[in-house]
Amino acid sequence: MDGDTGAALGTGDGEGRVPSAPEGDQLPPELDVTGYVGPYVFPNNSRRRVPGALYAFLGVVAIATWALTLAHDPNIVNGGFLAGGIALVVLAAYHFRAGWDLRVEETDALLAAVRAVGFPVGHASAQLGWRGWFSRPTWRILVFSNEIRPLRRGLVLVDGVEPAVLDVIVEDNPEDWSELAESDIHGSPG
Repeated sequence: MDGDTGAALGTGDGEGRVPSAPEGDQLPPELDVTGYVGPYVFPNNSRRRVPGALYAFLGVVAIATWALTLAHDPNIVNGGFLAGGIALVVLAAYHFRAGWDLRVEETDALLAAVRAVGFPVGHASAQLGWRGWFSRPTWRILVFSNEIRPLRRGLVLVDGVEPAVLDVIVEDNPEDWSELAESDIHGSPG
């Protein structure tokens, strides 16, 4: 040790100076607006067609391999290749059928829900779900009336392929807001 604790600890520059921390506060990366890349784009269900094409290719290869080795006495290729190939082709057909193109965007579904409930909407939330054996995309929109303490709420199901409202459920809001002070709703003054 040469008496320079900074150099001995590996934190200095050898002359007793310790590097200074950057001045000022910095925002975390998720709050930095300079890194904003645009609105969130919901993934499209049509991506299911990509593995469907892969399954179809592998299924056809398995069936062709089985068919080409029928004349010989193969040790490795047997009826399992045929069964596996058929299963892969059936799975590919399902993926192609279930690969709906999501044509109704989240904002379009929200607008359809606002029109369908019959009251002015304040807060709303959208979730994408699927219905049926072929997983048809369906937007589930939860809406609340625009009062400070919402009096009504509704659930609207909007088809994700064609802009059609499938179901509307509207009810009085059963939540009890009476115990909350005004400051709990609006925030503390000042």
